[in-house]
Amino acid sequence: MSELPVGRGPVHITLQMGPKLTRPVPAEVTEALLSAQITATAGDRSGFQLAFDLTKNGLINRTLLPEGFFDPKTRVIVSVSVRGTPEVLLDGLIVRQEVGASNQPGHSTLTVTGEDLSLLMDLEERTDRYPNLPPSERVLAILRRYSDYGIRPDVYTEKVSQPPHQDLRVHYQTGTDLQYVNELARANGYTFYLEPGPNPGQSSARWGPEVRLGIRQHALNVNMDNNSTVDQLTFAYDGTAREEPQARWQDPGTRQSTLLPQPPISPLRPPLGKRPTPALKRRTLSGTAKQQREQAEAELLARAAVSADVISGSGSLDVNRHGYLLAPRQLVGVRGAGRAYDGDYFVKSVTHTLRPGSYQQNFTLSREGLEARSAYVRP
Repeated sequence: MSELPVGRGPVHITLQMGPKLTRPVPAEVTEALLSAQITATAGDRSGFQLAFDLTKNGLINRTLLPEGFFDPKTRVIVSVSVRGTPEVLLDGLIVRQEVGASNQPGHSTLTVTGEDLSLLMDLEERTDRYPNLPPSERVLAILRRYSDYGIRPDVYTEKVSQPPHQDLRVHYQTGTDLQYVNELARANGYTFYLEPGPNPGQSSARWGPEVRLGIRQHALNVNMDNNSTVDQLTFAYDGTAREEPQARWQDPGTRQSTLLPQPPISPLRPPLGKRPTPALKRRTLSGTAKQQREQAEAELLARAAVSADVISGSGSLDVNRHGYLLAPRQLVGVRGAGRAYDGDYFVKSVTHTLRPGSYQQNFTLSREGLEARSAYVRP
């Protein structure tokens, strides 16, 4: 099995490429694929790197590369099928190519690197105004510009309502669409990312809280002899990570300044740990005094929620042994790590590494405190 090429073993990989609409690549391109690495991270864009065998007289070297088949901005969709279950791992654009020529036959390679379709939102700076639109409706207006690429908005209303007051302030965008959407996400304690699938050519653009409720993925088992599904798992507890932000707001009518009350973060971060960590640091937010009160409250909530995760975990697994793909930006349970660290976690990032005969996933986890809140972990 270890010598089986990618695409012929138990894990099948499918590549589609094209300028905007994609189609399956020639079989010779799939056969030349040496490795694929795809990284997806919560609150960040996904990246990928594909390495191909650049045989001297092969189709890639002879025709496709010189004719622009791998040029920057070419769209790439990567799908895998594990035990018959298809999954779209990436829908992105090439941004860079590298050729490594070698004197030894069979050692020349072509490596293409790229990012997910959110790159499209970061290519052009614009100045725009959004009169009388709250943050979520501004994001919707921006995302509609990218529907040609099969991007569907998955936008949630902000937790702290911020009704617009055009007579007091009109909101302006400067910079790229991606910068502005991320800025609005950070100000509300939300995250923004593109999730490829469920079918090739489709993506959902999530602007909302992290997914910390709902169905858990199949558990990561460690230190459980033959039932272990994870090669290694390391945890770290950083007691200085959590902050207690403070914000002042000035009433424009009376000029009186008040300290805003500390908000509960559970609307944004439903607790996963039984014993939350107290905040050791206090930070004063700047610029909140002259904002609308709702804006200042939203920023205070966002800052408190973002710094809440003090427990982090990292590890790797073999997909064939685990039996399931570990998805990023969702919940998963851990078993076998002991009473302090067992339980549910949020999957912050996953890096897929596919090579002939192997499919490895490196991952990071997070939550806000020790001990599981529930005695049950989904097997």
